[in-house]
Amino acid sequence: MPVTLISFEEAYKKVLSHGQDYGTETVTLTHSTGRVLAENIAADRDFPPFNRSTKDGIAIAFEAINSGRTEFNIQEIIAAGVPKSKLNNINACVEIMTGAVLPDGADTVIMYEQVIIENGRATIAKTPALGQNIHYKGGDEKKGALILHKNTAITAAEIGVLASVGKHEVLVKKVPKITLVSTGNELVEVNESPLPHQIRKSNIHTLSASLATIGITPDKLHLKDDEQEIRKALQKALQENDVLLLSGGVSKGKYDFIPSALASLGVEKVFHRVLQRPGKPFWFGFQKELGTVVFSFPGNPASTFANYHIYFKDWFNKTLGVPIPKIEVVLKTDIDAKGDLTRFLRANAQLENGILMAELITGNGSGDLTSLVKSNGFIKLSPKNEVYKAGTLVPFVATRSIL
Repeated sequence: MPVTLISFEEAYKKVLSHGQDYGTETVTLTHSTGRVLAENIAADRDFPPFNRSTKDGIAIAFEAINSGRTEFNIQEIIAAGVPKSKLNNINACVEIMTGAVLPDGADTVIMYEQVIIENGRATIAKTPALGQNIHYKGGDEKKGALILHKNTAITAAEIGVLASVGKHEVLVKKVPKITLVSTGNELVEVNESPLPHQIRKSNIHTLSASLATIGITPDKLHLKDDEQEIRKALQKALQENDVLLLSGGVSKGKYDFIPSALASLGVEKVFHRVLQRPGKPFWFGFQKELGTVVFSFPGNPASTFANYHIYFKDWFNKTLGVPIPKIEVVLKTDIDAKGDLTRFLRANAQLENGILMAELITGNGSGDLTSLVKSNGFIKLSPKNEVYKAGTLVPFVATRSIL
C-alpha cells in the first residue's frame, strides 16, 4: 500500500498544534539568561531615581549665567553614590562626577572640557544651555511602569533591567525535559577511531549544542539497531521526558525500527513523511497518556539540522509563548524548484545596501556537514512550475545570526 506524504504546510501546522504548557518556575537572576519571562515586570521606582549628572564637570544654577557670571567658587566635590546635597548660592558651583545626584539649587552641568579650574574657582569657557548634561528623575520610566512583558526571552539586556528593579529571583516558563536519541550500528563516539564502515556521532552533538542556545541541557541516549533494545529504551525515555528528539531509524530500511517501536508504545503517529527536501522521512507523534511529544528526524546530518530549525524551534517558541521569527530574503540568483517538494536550500544571507540578500551554498546532499558551516540558514522554496528568479523575496529559516 503506497504511503501518502503530506505537504510541508500541513506538517508544520500539525507540529505547532501540539504546543504544550509546562507551567512556570522560579530561578535565580544569574540562571535566568535564555529563559522566558512568566511575569510582567514593573519599575519599583523612577528610572533614574534622581536627577543625575551625565558628565564629569561642575553643576551650577543657570540663573547665574543669566546674570552674566562666568566664575564660581567651588563649594564641594560630589561623587556618585553620595547623598543629595544643596548648592549654597548662585555664586557657587560643585564639582560633580558622572552618575552623581544633582544637588538642590543646581540645574545645569558643564563638563570639565569646557571649564578652567584654578585656586578653588571654576571659570566656564563656553556658555552652557539650561539643563544640559542631566538625566532627569523618571526620564526613562516612572515608578509602576511596565518595563518588561511576560513571554519576553531573557537576554543580557533584560538581565540588566531585572537587576535594576531588584529581581534576584525571576518567574520563568518551565522548559521541557528532553532526551536526544541517536540510532545506528555505524556510529561510534567522537573520541574513537572509526573503522572504514563506521562514522563518528555528530547529530546528537549538533542537537545538544542547538538546545544549549535556548537554555536546555538534554540527556543523551544512543541505541543499536536492535528492535527489542530500541523498544525497551524508548519506553523508559517516554516516561521520563516531555520531548524526545530522535535522529535516524525512520526511513524505509529493514533496520529502521523507530516507527514500529513508537507505535507499540502507544505513541500516536501524527504524520510520517513530508513532501520536502531535506527531511522527507520526518516522523512526528504524541504519547497522549504521558504527554510526551516525539520528533523523529532522518539520520542524515542536513536533514536533522534543517528539521530541528524548521519545526522544533518554532514548536518551542509556540510552547513558551514567544513570537515565531519571520524572515524574508531576496534571492541573488535564479533557482529551479520545480516538482512537488518544498525545498530548503542552504544559503548565506547578508545585508547589502540595507536589503537581506541570500546566496545559495552548494552542498552534496543531506549528508554534507561542511556546507552547513558555510551557510547561516535555509531559504524556503514552495513547489511551483516556474523558476524562482533573482530578486524574488522568499522565506528564510535562520540557523545562526545573520547580522
